[in-house]
Amino acid sequence: MQQSKKTFRFIIYGGFIVLILAAVWYFSRPEPPEVELAVVTYGNVESTVVNTRAGTVKACQRARLAPALGGQIAHILVDEGDNVEQDQILLELWNADLIAQRELAERQLSMAQERRREACIIAENAWRESQRTQQLVDKGFISPQAAEDADANARARQASCDAAISDIKRAKAQIRVTLAGLERTVLKAPFAGVVAQITGEIGEYATPSPPGIPMPPVIDLIDTSCLYVMAPMDEIDAPKIRIGQPARITLDAMPEISFPGRVRRIAPYVTEVEKQARTVDIEVDFSELPDNPLLAGYSADVEVILDSREHVLRIPTQALRQNNKVWLLSQDNTLIERQLETGLANWSFTEIISGLEDGDRVLISFDLEEIKPGIAVRPKASETPVS
Repeated sequence: MQQSKKTFRFIIYGGFIVLILAAVWYFSRPEPPEVELAVVTYGNVESTVVNTRAGTVKACQRARLAPALGGQIAHILVDEGDNVEQDQILLELWNADLIAQRELAERQLSMAQERRREACIIAENAWRESQRTQQLVDKGFISPQAAEDADANARARQASCDAAISDIKRAKAQIRVTLAGLERTVLKAPFAGVVAQITGEIGEYATPSPPGIPMPPVIDLIDTSCLYVMAPMDEIDAPKIRIGQPARITLDAMPEISFPGRVRRIAPYVTEVEKQARTVDIEVDFSELPDNPLLAGYSADVEVILDSREHVLRIPTQALRQNNKVWLLSQDNTLIERQLETGLANWSFTEIISGLEDGDRVLISFDLEEIKPGIAVRPKASETPVS
């Protein structure tokens, strides 16, 4: 009996010790690693390509203007930043000599017209006189010699009239030449736009560019009503791009906004800026210009949308491992590896065709060495949604 009591106490004490050890192990054991997960949901996925270097906002029309003739600048009729209309005069060179030549040619024209009027009236009267003389000859009243003399006089008077008409044509031609010279001393806007820069000053000499030798423009004119973005695309991506494809434009000056656009041109050649960077320039039109004024020269990025899927199952692309596999959180909070069939993808999202369901949670943090399939994990308090 005494032995039974000792055995019973031993069992009680032993069980108590086991419970204590189990409690110590339970409360001292390392917690499962905390991981970040993303919830699989439905959304849109796009296949896109982006520029390799920053693009540039450009004006559809930009003219660096200089007078056709060299000369001294007499008047600058606009300021930088002014809005101008087509054919508005921007600048005039000194042209007093040409103005004097025009006035002289106009006076010569007036004199030639007066001479023509007089000479042609005399010629008309001479022809009438010749006809009357011929009638008298026909009736035998005067000799034939008188008719010949009257005809010769009429022809001479007609020659004077014709010479006066030629003088008028010559004077008009001289006026046109003078006006053309004056036109070349005036710089007009070839289109409506904004004066971006003026490099000349009154009194300075403006020099036109000789053939093959570019000279600085006097006035830089930009049409801000039509803007586009020129951006370099990697030569590997260029064959995927087509004219008319939609695009998104973002500007460093307005990083919080993206603007819809459309590819309007693809360069027919590869630009070799560096041996390691061969690119193809594309041009993207703004579908609509923003309310905030855009400036030509802004840096811009272009994302060309090659294809898109709406309301498809998707996961963050960062959740994908090699060979289209993900680590899926099971119901018992352990990680299991799952093979996926994927569709469209970009840097942000990948379309899931099979392998996952709406509401599944996949691992997106791989920075812990102990993370591997089969281990228990502890999800972070706030899981990353697929937005």
